[in-house]
Amino acid sequence: MEPIISITDLSKVYDSGFRALGGVNLDIRPGEIFALLGPNGAGKTTLIGIVCGLVRRTTGDVRVDGRDIDRDYRAVRAMIGLVPQELTTDAFETVWATVNFSRGLFGKPSNPALIERLLRELSLWEKKDSTIRTLSGGMKRRVMIAKALAHEPQILFLDEPTAGVDVELRKDMWEIVRKLAQSGVTIILTTHYIEEAEEMADRIGIINKGEIVLVEEKAKLIARLGRKQLVLHLQSRLDTVPTSLERHKLALAGDGRNLVFTYDTRAERTGITALLTDLATAGIRFSDLETRESSLEDIFVDLVRSAS
Repeated sequence: MEPIISITDLSKVYDSGFRALGGVNLDIRPGEIFALLGPNGAGKTTLIGIVCGLVRRTTGDVRVDGRDIDRDYRAVRAMIGLVPQELTTDAFETVWATVNFSRGLFGKPSNPALIERLLRELSLWEKKDSTIRTLSGGMKRRVMIAKALAHEPQILFLDEPTAGVDVELRKDMWEIVRKLAQSGVTIILTTHYIEEAEEMADRIGIINKGEIVLVEEKAKLIARLGRKQLVLHLQSRLDTVPTSLERHKLALAGDGRNLVFTYDTRAERTGITALLTDLATAGIRFSDLETRESSLEDIFVDLVRSAS
């Protein structure tokens, strides 16, 4: 399957000499939800800006559906919807007029039925005659999504779409994104909420200091780089880990009432049997145990730290 977005050797160096991106290579598949993760200043917004035609690249090749983003700017931009971090709308315009005007900017004919469907799906229909300035932050964010979808794009960029949105509204927006992907829209998402990527993304890309550190299927990434932990709830508190147990690289937690053992599930031997034997020999008893699997956030932190 040909990628819907193909980025090759992309770099961006500003006049100040700051290198925002360097040698970025990335392919986005049609219809997928791709989450781009990275710390502040990693280059996420710059990358999105270049693909959307808002930022000029320094070097490299960027194609959308096979079209060069500069030579075929109008065709490319018509394929893309962008929900930026900033809530940039006319505060005194109504919701209906704002979304309808956005469709007209792309030369699309009036389609009230489509605008109504978008507003209903985004729970904005009751607010259609309200001015933007009267809306909550979450509602304004939904208006930005409606604006981005008004011209029926094939690709939707969501740059921190749930920043400042409460948990309940965030989950509603996750459902909206899933439905868009199911309808065939390609979603590229940047987020500070790692659980957002873990919940929704098909693939994960991690960017740090302007370079792509890793791109992987979400499930494969967690299976390949994830770790498991065995947490032992002790009957008696420990001040330090006994020297006889040092080879297991245990960590004390819970004010000395828990021992944490990290192991690799892919290894031929996990070391759990040997650990339990050594615990018994050392006279350390536990009342309960549980296993925990590392989250995408754990993996992200480890990768960024190792790449720094």
